[in-house]
Amino acid sequence: MANDLAVPGGDKPSFFLRLFKKKEKPFTGEKMKVGIIGCGWIAGDHVRNYKKMNDVEIVAIADLIEGKAEAFARRHGLKCRIYRSHKELIDNEKLDIVSVCTYNKTHAECSIYALDAGVNVMCEKPMCVTIEEAIEMTKAAKRSGKKLSIGFQPRMDPNFQELKKVVQSGELGQVYYVQTGGGRTNGIPTPFGTSFIESSTAGIGAVGDIGCYSLDLVMNALGYPKPLTVSGYLNNSFGKDPKTFLGHPEYAEKFSVDDFAAGFVRLEGGICLDFRIAWAMNLETPGDTLFFGTKKALRVPSTGCWNGSIPKPMELSHVNQTTGIITKKKIKKFKSPNVFYMKLRGFIDAVRNDTEVSAPPEQILYNQAIIDGIVRSAKEGKEVEIILPDFDEKPKKK
Repeated sequence: MANDLAVPGGDKPSFFLRLFKKKEKPFTGEKMKVGIIGCGWIAGDHVRNYKKMNDVEIVAIADLIEGKAEAFARRHGLKCRIYRSHKELIDNEKLDIVSVCTYNKTHAECSIYALDAGVNVMCEKPMCVTIEEAIEMTKAAKRSGKKLSIGFQPRMDPNFQELKKVVQSGELGQVYYVQTGGGRTNGIPTPFGTSFIESSTAGIGAVGDIGCYSLDLVMNALGYPKPLTVSGYLNNSFGKDPKTFLGHPEYAEKFSVDDFAAGFVRLEGGICLDFRIAWAMNLETPGDTLFFGTKKALRVPSTGCWNGSIPKPMELSHVNQTTGIITKKKIKKFKSPNVFYMKLRGFIDAVRNDTEVSAPPEQILYNQAIIDGIVRSAKEGKEVEIILPDFDEKPKKK
């Protein structure tokens, strides 16, 4: 793939040790001019972390909803220009970077417009809704020569780095089966309204919202092998039940995405990926993430919310097939830093220094292809093939 590094600087513990202790030094150069498109709750995280950087200036924000951007600016103490659309913002500002924090359904539109205008893009996850959109976003980044990164901050966690290091080291032998997934017992995201649960805005439900994290966990560790076929399943039993939404039974009528998804994916290299994710379920967890290898297996403990954390130490195991003796070894768990800050800091540095981004579109395209395959397969009731273009051509620099 285009980028085998999960973070700027590579998979080196020293990188994390330096970054944990690093403080923003006084900056006297030209600040990066940043615009934010979409003023929902995730945009607040972008603002809070950008404001920690003394080489960044938020110059403009945009939101389609009347008064929302103004209220957002007041809430976060922003003195910047305000626009009603991503086009107005991009057309009227000289920006270095935009953070795309809009509904899933508009990620592609906003990102492509910005890239074609010569602006670098940090797009929140999921990358988009369909594989066609992901392809067009990747093409836009290629033809513009600008940076596009997708918001997978868990990649910045040293525990994720250690997971990738172990898998890539060959210690497991040939990995032939991976089980991943998880989710929430009762976490359908409606505290801020229905934008996450309506197809008109979200496009996809749990499979894209938190499923993309789970997929990136294992796909990044494996080196992002190409997905070949997918057999998928979607369910919305909890989302369509009025009793699920305390005080808002009407949300059940608006619910038009999935609250549970599962997929059986064949990957390049003879690897089988067994995936499941939930916003709501009658279990604490559908299981840990497991890597089955010919030499050893690796267990990654499940997390209660799929927020990208690894809550307990990972564990390697080996069974002597002659004696039946099991050998287990815990992997040291590292303290997790502010990965959201590191995601944005890494992107700013990648733009400023023209280096690799942490989650390039050529990789996340495969993530989106699996999500799209699950959705298509569930609708068609059969296994579907994934066909992707070749993006080996080099970008044109502006």
